[in-house]
Amino acid sequence: MAVLVYTENWDGKFKKLSFELASYASKVAEMLNTNSVALSIGKTEAGELEKLGNYGVNKIINAQGEGLDKLDNQVFTKVIADFARKEGATVILLANNNTGKALAPRLSVNLKAGIGSGVSKLPLSTSPFVVYKRAYSGNAFAKLQIKTDIRIITLAQNSFELIEKNASASIENETVQVDKSMVKTHVQEVQKQSGKVLLTDADIVVSGGRGMKSPDNWAPLVELADLLGAATACSRPVSDEGWRGHEEHTGQTGKIIAPNLYFAIGISGATQHLAGVSSSKYIVAVNTDKDAPVFEAAQYGIVGDAQKVLPKLVEAVKEIKSK
Repeated sequence: MAVLVYTENWDGKFKKLSFELASYASKVAEMLNTNSVALSIGKTEAGELEKLGNYGVNKIINAQGEGLDKLDNQVFTKVIADFARKEGATVILLANNNTGKALAPRLSVNLKAGIGSGVSKLPLSTSPFVVYKRAYSGNAFAKLQIKTDIRIITLAQNSFELIEKNASASIENETVQVDKSMVKTHVQEVQKQSGKVLLTDADIVVSGGRGMKSPDNWAPLVELADLLGAATACSRPVSDEGWRGHEEHTGQTGKIIAPNLYFAIGISGATQHLAGVSSSKYIVAVNTDKDAPVFEAAQYGIVGDAQKVLPKLVEAVKEIKSK
């Protein structure tokens, strides 16, 4: 019996999300009195693999082979399922991101396993196996019992603290033979964004809505983001109007994010928008309407005109950074 966690890497390096998964997996393993095993697929630097051991996993499997350099759902599902069987995994853990959402249902069919998606806390109990998750766009919470022998969990981003144990884990390099007929994904071109903090990776996001009134008024918002090392984002009406690019659109129909800090500036807080940002650890709202729905989701709120509040926020941050 073991807990197997798939730790996704990006160009051979892990991000905070992978370490969150390792921390969570080690705690679940403790609850089940078993070992946690991290699985990395594709070429990963040795130093990066060693970092996973700092977050409590007992063993790290580095699976490499031709055809594993790019994500192919069918191939990766088989690799994860094969190692799950080999390790006797009764719990399989993935991130609740695009990759995890693509792999989890396939693994469920392959392993005849139940899924708990978007889980945000450790299991409430292990016998029966009950997990805790948000429901109805974060407006409610659910306790989900998974009755199958093998359980698949996708962990919501930023929902579990990193737990460093400064321990070491055994690293096993495994060569995987891939059936080339299974490979259906072929990457023809890769375009990488540079010079900006990626929205889905950002710990802090500064987002603007129609309350910004014009695309010409965006400079203070961008300046605030630069000072905080944050990503910029916007509501759907803003991207639909062409004020900002669609790649910055957050919400149910855009990017779903979970930063530590989210500034909603001039955003009223429509249900569709809040559904995409409700998992943020802290939300700071700025709006002229004191009854705007965004204030119900925010931990901190400022009732005021964004054009007047933003410059003061910028000056406040500059003053703090100068000390």
